[in-house]
Amino acid sequence: MDSIDCRIINFLRKNAKIPISELSEQIGISGAAIHKRIKKLENKKIFTGSQINVDPKKVGFTTLAFIGIYLEKAVDVNFAIKELNAIEEITECHYTTGDWSILIKIYCKDNEHLMKLLNKRIQAINGVSRTETFISLDQQISRQIKV
Repeated sequence: MDSIDCRIINFLRKNAKIPISELSEQIGISGAAIHKRIKKLENKKIFTGSQINVDPKKVGFTTLAFIGIYLEKAVDVNFAIKELNAIEEITECHYTTGDWSILIKIYCKDNEHLMKLLNKRIQAINGVSRTETFISLDQQISRQIKV
């Protein structure tokens, strides 16, 4: 990966729909060269995909929470993650160091929806001893990593 590849990545991370002709103009190489470099980056799995990002609030999910999950035993992690994966409101799940075994990011319609998921789905998973919930008041930064 060279500096041109890095510039391409940084343009694409800001706008994945930018036309190749505009990238070509901004970077100063031909559209064919841009296309070839993008294909090379895709083949090397530098890009993990492109996606449409839905604004959760605009589709009725107004509560964002982070939940630290304590497991009774470390061996329970694979079972717990399998069960958590079935909860569609969970958008991220991380196996962590520190006090929690797992940290999840979850979007809910409201606090009542969050409470129901906590009580009936998350805390009901075998091996979960307790949870610690943090409700996000507002997201201040959201971005891809700069290369």
